[in-house]
Amino acid sequence: MKSCKICSASTTLIQNHKTKKLYYRCKECDYVFMDEQFFIDEARERLHYDKHDNNFACHGYVKMFERLIDEFVPLAEIEDALDFGCGEGEVLPVLLERKGVRCDRYDLFYLPKKVYRDKRYDLIVSTEVIEHLESPLEVLQELSLHLRDGAYVLLMTRFHPQDDEKFLEWFYIRDVTHIGFFSLKTFEYLASRLSLELVKHNSKNTILFKKI
Repeated sequence: MKSCKICSASTTLIQNHKTKKLYYRCKECDYVFMDEQFFIDEARERLHYDKHDNNFACHGYVKMFERLIDEFVPLAEIEDALDFGCGEGEVLPVLLERKGVRCDRYDLFYLPKKVYRDKRYDLIVSTEVIEHLESPLEVLQELSLHLRDGAYVLLMTRFHPQDDEKFLEWFYIRDVTHIGFFSLKTFEYLASRLSLELVKHNSKNTILFKKI
């Protein structure tokens, strides 16, 4: 059985008999990850993202980010932000800039220049990104180096079901680019590793941390 990619603890197997895909649930931090043999290549992943219409023409998408800012971003404390994995539409950075926040952009496919090098931020936000990462701990460790004292990290990804059968029926695993899945317990472990304090969450898909 594979060891957890986040905490190195032992895992239990979750097998999808319909798709033949294999997943592993960590016994300690509750991270669930897909077996590497089922990963798609980068070219196919890019084609998948190119089909998304995540821009200002999609009013529901814009409203989602407006609510995110209203409910989770402490604007009075934020001058400089980084949207890590901003996508092609750059909706969230523009909305933050309209609120008076300077916002850098990075995206593996659409804006691959690492503009955050040699910079520190009051907020790093990453929405619907972490579930695509093969090594989420390493990425978050790198990003934590770019936080100012007392800065915030805001993540959005669906929290996975606790029951294995419900997990296998869960819509979120149907996306072929989703390879890692998190629960509140996983994020509590990550906070302890990264010297972050869990500030708030909605028990569904959004969580805010503060650097301590």
